[in-house]
Amino acid sequence: MTANPKIEIIVHDPADGVYASTDDYVHAVEVRNVQRLLFVSGTMGLDPSGAAGATLDEQLALVWANLRAILASAGMTVDNVVRLTSHLRDASYAEANAAARVRALGGRTVPTTAIVAQTLAGDWLVEIEVTAAG
Repeated sequence: MTANPKIEIIVHDPADGVYASTDDYVHAVEVRNVQRLLFVSGTMGLDPSGAAGATLDEQLALVWANLRAILASAGMTVDNVVRLTSHLRDASYAEANAAARVRALGGRTVPTTAIVAQTLAGDWLVEIEVTAAG
């Protein structure tokens, strides 16, 4: 699952006392035997020249390409992602964002939070920050 074969990821999804999780949402994960943590800044859907993708789908593809490059620079992959926060310019972006996350993580669930927020530039539609462990 990760670059560190000793790492354990244990899902905590209580059946009682809290609302039900879904196929693409988990309440918590416990990460054991971690040697490294990587905290990735909010990453936008910008191409290498700094231009934003023209559509939400383009920006989501760029965000995940950028995250893969950042993770690779630390010897990690999306399999190392253990936490994710999305900042969406509009609540209507939630479904597309969730679908992109599920694709990018190969269906693996991690604790996520989505926040609707004004972005620093008008053409930035989504920003994603992750925590990775290895």
